[in-house]
Amino acid sequence: MTIVSRFAPSPTGRLHLGHAYSALFAAQAAKQAQGRFIVRMEDIDPGRCRTEYDEQILEDLTWLGLSWDGPVRRQSQHMSDYKAALQKLSDMDVLYPCFCTRSDIRREIEACGYAPHNSPSGPDGPLYPGSCRALSKAQRDDRKAEGAPFALRLDMQKAINITGSLQWKDKDTGTINAQPEIFGDVVLARKETPTSYHLAVTLDDHIQEITLVTRGQDLFHASHVHTLLQSLLELNKPHYHHHVLLQDETGQRYAKRDNAATLAEMRSSGTSPDEIIKYLGFIP
Repeated sequence: MTIVSRFAPSPTGRLHLGHAYSALFAAQAAKQAQGRFIVRMEDIDPGRCRTEYDEQILEDLTWLGLSWDGPVRRQSQHMSDYKAALQKLSDMDVLYPCFCTRSDIRREIEACGYAPHNSPSGPDGPLYPGSCRALSKAQRDDRKAEGAPFALRLDMQKAINITGSLQWKDKDTGTINAQPEIFGDVVLARKETPTSYHLAVTLDDHIQEITLVTRGQDLFHASHVHTLLQSLLELNKPHYHHHVLLQDETGQRYAKRDNAATLAEMRSSGTSPDEIIKYLGFIP
């Protein structure tokens, strides 16, 4: 099987060492198998993504000595693909509109007898209690006619009833029994962001014929949901390799929100690409 791997950052800031490791890891996996390495921009969040960061990311990758196969796919230019996938899920009757605000959800959780910090939780936080799941079609139509904002949630139990038990393969851990229910009824689209990470990344990996998804351990559990969506939408099922998350000398993982040193800053200070590549454990 030809290996097709990818590096898919969000253009919300400059790349840091953690990003460099992920990109080098994916590129190496493709190179060793004489496969293809693809770059994708996951820019579905218009409030945080910037064109200048998109350009700077490609500049950083080029400075590291990386090249990629084919054009860069930008999710913001392919919203019609995600809309079509949502329509297919809607036709299967596994989507429902959710009109709840965060405060509504918090109140519902409290009404069920849970303190917000002690409520049933999944990888994305407290599980949605299903308040809007039982609304009738007439009630949903009325709320929409009133102009009430809503998100589209996946009815997890209905979806699992359709697909049955599923498995996915991780290169290190082996065959994993999928447990998408740990996420509850996940949001697949919002008015301001007409697709979610889960839906967009799963569909893109199929469209770009990705065979090996290389990403950090922090996204390990997301593969449960992605496996479910692949089955519902009849998409290709890649293998996964969740690599370690890089940490600095204090044990803190490199992250934009923690103001990790960027590659641009390291470059300005005189650090060479080869030094970074060797530091990260790769061969220049």
